[in-house]
Amino acid sequence: MSSELTLPVAGMSCAACAGRVEKALAAVPGVGSAQVNLASDTVRVVPAAGDADLPVARLARAVADAGYRVASQATRLTVTGMSCATCAGRIEQALAAVPGVISAQVNLAAETADIDGVGPGADPYALIAAVEAAGYGAALPPSAETGAAAAETAERTRARQERREGLLVAGGALLSLPLVLPMVLQPLGIHWMLPAFVQFLLATPVQFGLGARFYKAGWGAVKARSGNMDLLVSLGTSAAYGLSLYQWLALDEPHLYFEAAAVVIVLVRLGKWLESRAKRQTTEAIRALQALRPDTARVVRGGEETELPVAQVRLGDLMVVRPGERIPLDGKIRTGASSVDESLITGESLPVDKNPGDPVTGGAINGNGLLRVVVGAVGNETVLARIIRLVEDAQGAKAPIQKLVDKVAAVFVPVVLVIAFATLLAWGLGTGQWETALINAVTVLVIACPCALGLATPAAIMAGTGVGARHGILIKDAEALELAQQIRLVAFDKTGTLTRGQPGLVFQRAAPGVDVPVLAWAAAVQSGSEHPLAKATVAAAKAEANAGAGNGSNGTLPAAHAIEALPGRGMAGEVAGRALRLGSTRLMSELGLDGALAAFAADQQRLTAQGCSLAWLADASEPAAPRLLGLFAYGDPLKPESAEAIATLHRQGIRTVLVTGDNRGAAQAVAGQLGLDQVEAEVLPADKAATIARLKASGKGGNVVAMVGDGINDAPALAAADVGIAMGSGTDVAMHAAGITLMRGDPRLVAAAIALSRMTVRKIRQNLFWAFIYNVVGIPLAALGLLNPVFAGAAMAMSSVSVLTNALLLKRWRPTGLPRAVEPDPLAREAGDVAPGPRAA
Repeated sequence: MSSELTLPVAGMSCAACAGRVEKALAAVPGVGSAQVNLASDTVRVVPAAGDADLPVARLARAVADAGYRVASQATRLTVTGMSCATCAGRIEQALAAVPGVISAQVNLAAETADIDGVGPGADPYALIAAVEAAGYGAALPPSAETGAAAAETAERTRARQERREGLLVAGGALLSLPLVLPMVLQPLGIHWMLPAFVQFLLATPVQFGLGARFYKAGWGAVKARSGNMDLLVSLGTSAAYGLSLYQWLALDEPHLYFEAAAVVIVLVRLGKWLESRAKRQTTEAIRALQALRPDTARVVRGGEETELPVAQVRLGDLMVVRPGERIPLDGKIRTGASSVDESLITGESLPVDKNPGDPVTGGAINGNGLLRVVVGAVGNETVLARIIRLVEDAQGAKAPIQKLVDKVAAVFVPVVLVIAFATLLAWGLGTGQWETALINAVTVLVIACPCALGLATPAAIMAGTGVGARHGILIKDAEALELAQQIRLVAFDKTGTLTRGQPGLVFQRAAPGVDVPVLAWAAAVQSGSEHPLAKATVAAAKAEANAGAGNGSNGTLPAAHAIEALPGRGMAGEVAGRALRLGSTRLMSELGLDGALAAFAADQQRLTAQGCSLAWLADASEPAAPRLLGLFAYGDPLKPESAEAIATLHRQGIRTVLVTGDNRGAAQAVAGQLGLDQVEAEVLPADKAATIARLKASGKGGNVVAMVGDGINDAPALAAADVGIAMGSGTDVAMHAAGITLMRGDPRLVAAAIALSRMTVRKIRQNLFWAFIYNVVGIPLAALGLLNPVFAGAAMAMSSVSVLTNALLLKRWRPTGLPRAVEPDPLAREAGDVAPGPRAA
């Protein structure tokens, strides 16, 4: 918020645009005037008289409703010092108060804050200052240019902090053990108690040493007029400790409660330590991806190889990648051939053969060949950096179901304080036993679990998106993850999605009485052509020749001479002393072979209906008596995985639809082969979004529809669907419009993504059940005096641990029917070494 704002606006092109933006902003309550500057693409917004502040988020929504966009900047911060959902809410409020902040989301499990803002709201240092003013720590995370080194350093620092925390908890446990020992011995008939002074000496270091963090964070919450878990723990343990001092010094009573205060602090700190270790496992996918980024690259400059930091490599540089090394950056191979292991990026378990001209991805492992690669992307534009950014964004986002939890967390601590105070008064006034009343009130404070509420949803989302990334499923946002489990209909584009996206030879037949190698001869005539159909013919002939099944072929293609292009009709050439003609039906008609074509009438009709391209081969050695040799049909062959993908979706109870621009015959043929439920054929690219809208409205109560595609023309349909699923082998535009990206062109991953969504949402619901049940059952039992503080402390500590452990079970998820993905060795990474290669999961 601020007294006057200048907002950058994207999408304006004329005075009419400016007028619409000004009118939209002027309608926002509190706005006095709005003036657009088209030259700078900005709008100056002045508050109305008497209004000192302007709601930036509301202004941004007004601009968006007018059809334009506030050009905001996204900033991510790592946040330290949070203990529960209430802390996350307080940081969000502090960030929202920074002028220019449009939105702020804090993820307790990931310990991150994602801020969208303009002006001061986009300044990371202003945002960090706001977080620190709220009583927490904040910093900028390592960037993509820093490579794995910065991420590894941060990970080592965190590991050291965890070891230090573990030692502190162990020390507190050793001090608390003698205090608990009398409680353990009492059921055995041994009545023994430490002197009060000894109890005081043991409990005080735990209360004010190990418990210092609760006092510090609790005091910060009080200053912010808020509450959190730390405040509950500090109030509860201080009450037990203070009551013990009073009974010892003023009343000289032997039975004290030092052990309750000390053990609660130890147990809660133990729970936070276990929680921290579990959190590290939820972010393991991100760390594994970050570990793939080499810190240096070997670059050829001035004719010599020079090893440079990756941040200094520029577009167009020539990298040298030796066998067994990780490829530093994206690019295209100039020289060399090798097999490249891309498993940690795409989830593909088998190495991929790469040759000159083929693209390679930074982070992949080169096999046994020396490669020279021209750099095609650096920094945040590399595929790996974009994958990391997508996964981080998904893990940092809030699922819609989290909104309910946030509302509960906002009032949780005040409600618990009221219940504790009511418990104190009810027991004290009702029984006159104020000592018992205070202990029961302490138990209410200690058993309340706001941290479990804050971890339930983000922990499951982080685990789900992380395991998805390991298997080549990139989930762009939490909303798509939550919505995908409701999908009841999947619409598929055909070309490049269910098919290979490039022509192949799908049918060949020699004419009656012909015993020559027609495929080898056709390939020889086209061997020098770059036409896609020519390449398909040559590839099929070579495969046949190598298999030794080429009608007497010895494994090589015959030589062709006098090759000549016949514009608009086909090719001519001499093979084995024969003058051959390869081309269209028109070319055959010119040769006078219309009658010979009649023998193929049934095949011709069937193949044409399927949308195939036809080519004929003829021998024109004797112009007066040309001879038809054979027919070839070219189509876009189905991916071998497509049929299994459709069958799996049907087993999941999901209907499938083909949405394609191809003719109905070709579409029906594909649908018949794959078993698709419905066909929408001859759909123009501009009409695909309308088709998706119609599918969403069909059926009783409508359908939750997913669209799967890979091309630019699929982008509107991907955006129109409830969940857009883009093939990573497709265009960047399609990936940008989709909520889920599949890193390899395997349609079976569609069903896997839906299965992962269902499993993740199931874990979210389980986590929320456990988070709420701890409080719904525990707080009333504590208020009724049926629990003691020690048990309450243990329950509170274990609530967060159980929620995180349940979420981490998602790491065991594997897509059924697919090759198992690979993952790096966590032991090697903990030691600071990146494994030279993957190991089987």
